[in-house]
Amino acid sequence: MTVPTDPIEPVVALGTQVPRGSAAGLGRSTALMASGTAVSRVLGVARTMMLTWAIGLEFNAANTFAAANKLPNILYAIVAGGVLNAVLVPQVVRAYRRADGAEYVNRLLTLGFAVLLGLTVVLTAAAPALIHLYSTFDDPAVTALAVLFAYWCIPQMLFYGLYSLLGQVLAARGSFGPYMWSPVINNLVSMAGLAVFIMVNGQYNGHAALIDDPTWWGASRIALLAGTFTLGVIVQAVVLVIPLYRSGFRYRPRWGLRGVGLRSAGRAAYWTFVGLLLAQLGFLVVSKVTTASASNNLYDNAFLIFMLPHSIVTVSLMTALFTRLSERAAADDVDAVRSDLSLGLRTVGLFTILATALFSLLAFPLARVLIPPASASSLDKLAPLIVAMMLGLVAFGAWSLAQRVYYAYEDARSMVPIQAVMMVVVVVGTLLARLLVGSEYWAIGAAVAMTVSYFVGAAMALVAVSRRLHGIDARRVVQVHVKAVVAAAVATALAALVLRLLGPVGGWADAVVTCVVSGGVLTGAYLGLLALMRVEELTVLVRTVAGRLIGRRGTRRG
Repeated sequence: MTVPTDPIEPVVALGTQVPRGSAAGLGRSTALMASGTAVSRVLGVARTMMLTWAIGLEFNAANTFAAANKLPNILYAIVAGGVLNAVLVPQVVRAYRRADGAEYVNRLLTLGFAVLLGLTVVLTAAAPALIHLYSTFDDPAVTALAVLFAYWCIPQMLFYGLYSLLGQVLAARGSFGPYMWSPVINNLVSMAGLAVFIMVNGQYNGHAALIDDPTWWGASRIALLAGTFTLGVIVQAVVLVIPLYRSGFRYRPRWGLRGVGLRSAGRAAYWTFVGLLLAQLGFLVVSKVTTASASNNLYDNAFLIFMLPHSIVTVSLMTALFTRLSERAAADDVDAVRSDLSLGLRTVGLFTILATALFSLLAFPLARVLIPPASASSLDKLAPLIVAMMLGLVAFGAWSLAQRVYYAYEDARSMVPIQAVMMVVVVVGTLLARLLVGSEYWAIGAAVAMTVSYFVGAAMALVAVSRRLHGIDARRVVQVHVKAVVAAAVATALAALVLRLLGPVGGWADAVVTCVVSGGVLTGAYLGLLALMRVEELTVLVRTVAGRLIGRRGTRRG
């Protein structure tokens, strides 16, 4: 189960000319994606920093806006991030092998547009019910403020979906750049709105009592804050029309589902939808518990930091890998699918183990660097949340890769039992935390439950995928992970010693120095030890991170 606080994780469709037969090709093909995602995530953190300056990190204003602005992301995760990607990507693979492929894509797009528009209208009208469903605010005035924010925010789901649909077609025509870089515009627009908000109303730290008072929020202030966030999503989607038109694509509305194979797509969508609904049951419980303890925005910010390494490197790698998986699954090339999955597990594992060590050891100074307006007391609450989530990063990466295999085979149904078990783990773990510990620890309990669910889900999924593919090259995968864990343990011990020598973290500058010095020691020692152990996948990882930014070639196959 993931928390949909920042849903921009594009999965591109087939049609790109991904170099085949080598890990070097995979690394080069992800370079542009990685750079766009990295810039977007960096700006996303900057936006979070500005939002904290504007409305704080805890209490009424921050928690109500977080609850409302999360709703369109939840809906995007269900409709666009899950169903549309699970259906559109494999179907476009097949469309490019058909004489009527253009008509087929137009019919998929028409259906997608219609469904998104209808759902957006209905769900925007249902804003009060959705706020009550996903949150537990004690004060009716605070709940009313969240509802007003939601009326402005929920329409974002239409444009998130439009972005996903247009981006899939654009990427299928061989153009990755606009799809990966348009979220940057979204962040810039919302940051501009936040700058105006701060200039007009002042910083939160100087007016906390006033900004946290629901009666202070008039129509103009609500529109300025929530409206500019929605405007950013609109621009992110609409800007894709320009490169899509230049690519030669001409959209023509086409209705009718007969004769184009949409029945298969519908089956994939149905089971994907069931799986995502199961995940939402878990998220619903987490949302209710964290809002009841006034920690939902802290939880969301911890998840944003948790997603940074996953989004910048892991998703970029999986994007190109999914294209190859879909292609080879369609060709029934089991050996090639197994080889690609093994390469993905080994390469992603190297990175996620490093990121887990870095973010866990440096949770407090990193939070200080990323969210400087936050108070020390708020960061003291945020840091253990980050650690609890980061401990599940390796399993999350493996689970995400296993999902791509299922989607490549259009087999969302087989994931449903796994997702049901993961949901039960999250629900039971979160409710046990609420029952057994004080309210200040409820969010940490939910984070631990999420981490455990990733380990359970990854284990179950990889066992099932191994049966389908007649193995997953498990011995090689385990060997690489063991070497990486040993290297990370030694590197973390060295970095912890340096951290102790540097002393307590004071202000922002101290935190930067701590992160750079201790983080540099940890990363350098980790990479050096991997090189000494001759871990070949290290080259693939370095190429994925650097790619065309350093213009290197010649990586050996993983």
